[in-house]
Amino acid sequence: MFVKTFPLIYLAGYVGVAFFWRSYVVRKRTGVNPVVFKGSDSAHDFIGRLFKLLFAAIVLVVVVHSFVPGAYEYLIPIHPLESTRIRLIGIVLLLVSLAWTILAQAQMGNSWRIGIDMEHRTQLVQTGVFRFSRNPIFVGMSVTLMGLFLVVPNVATLIALIVGMILIGVQVRLEEDYLTTTHGDAYIAYRGNVRRWL
Repeated sequence: MFVKTFPLIYLAGYVGVAFFWRSYVVRKRTGVNPVVFKGSDSAHDFIGRLFKLLFAAIVLVVVVHSFVPGAYEYLIPIHPLESTRIRLIGIVLLLVSLAWTILAQAQMGNSWRIGIDMEHRTQLVQTGVFRFSRNPIFVGMSVTLMGLFLVVPNVATLIALIVGMILIGVQVRLEEDYLTTTHGDAYIAYRGNVRRWL
């Protein structure tokens, strides 16, 4: 039963704490909505729409896994990975990634955004976990996708992992271009001293 319900409980907790709560905190402190994906046809907003579709697909997979076992076979489970040891590794990755993401968001403070904020210039954060990674929140998201795949190993979660990594890679490069334009030499120096991932 735990294996069936944990992914859904985790996903709800992740979204609640890492997105809704953090968005509320930043908006309350600054008066600025940190969710800055719009409905335009720009590359940035297109990536935002793809992220939303990916998230909806992940939720659907987790719901089917938890509540519709008869339909789960259509997601093509990868049975050799369905071992207790691999699932435990996945659970550890999920919990570590959640803690890491929350820490990175807290250290980012009022600069945290979902997307690229063209209207409000934010501070360039270089302390805390940002001393080791230029994109620690995206590192956390990547580990979350990997953990989910190990806990619920099937073709759908494998595709979600691959697509998610591609989208994260594109978004990171868009953000790095923006940060180079916005912060100039300060970001260039930071980029030269700190790795993109870890």
